Amino acid sequence: MEVDRGEWVAAMGPSGCGKSTMLHLLGGLDLPDAGSIRLDDDEITTLAAPDRARLRRRRVGYVFQQYNLIPHLDVTANVELPQRLAGASRREARARSTELLETLGLGGRERNMPGTLSGGEQQRVAIARALANHPDLLLADEPTGALDSASAALVLDLLRARHDGGQTIVMVTHDPEVAAAADRIVHILDGQIVRVEPRRSVSAP
Repeated sequence: MEVDRGEWVAAMGPSGCGKSTMLHLLGGLDLPDAGSIRLDDDEITTLAAPDRARLRRRRVGYVFQQYNLIPHLDVTANVELPQRLAGASRREARARSTELLETLGLGGRERNMPGTLSGGEQQRVAIARALANHPDLLLADEPTGALDSASAALVLDLLRARHDGGQTIVMVTHDPEVAAAADRIVHILDGQIVRVEPRRSVSAP
């Protein structure tokens, strides 16, 4: 499978078919038994674990299905953390976090702890954290799967806005309506790509 820069690809398939494993492989969280995974000129499969971690900090944003926010850090600190790990100054990280949270409609929630937020708000914090280091690739694992319909629509709108701005996205979803927002849909069964729906047609303005 190849993903072009700026493309949005959705992966669909039954539970246990390998969708989340594919994201883990693309992000260098797991290594394949065979084959090659490249992010531009970076061959992920040959990198040592510390080098894969550095590549993720520099080039990959990950939106986990269950948010994975750090419960004892407030919203701002959760978004600042990956930036600080990547070498940003405290001032730079704070400014970027404030900008992202405002854009995602979370102004006024900066000092909230994750446990005081709704599911939709937690997912938006997770998206802000994933985007904090300006990643080349955004990986989203069921980003709307645990949300009510209103929160899911908001998260999908946010992803669409990022894509319209040139963000490359690979997203796992069970929801055909969510998948329809992507440029291309890859269907997975038993660890194999079995079908690829062609790029959606774009109407002339």
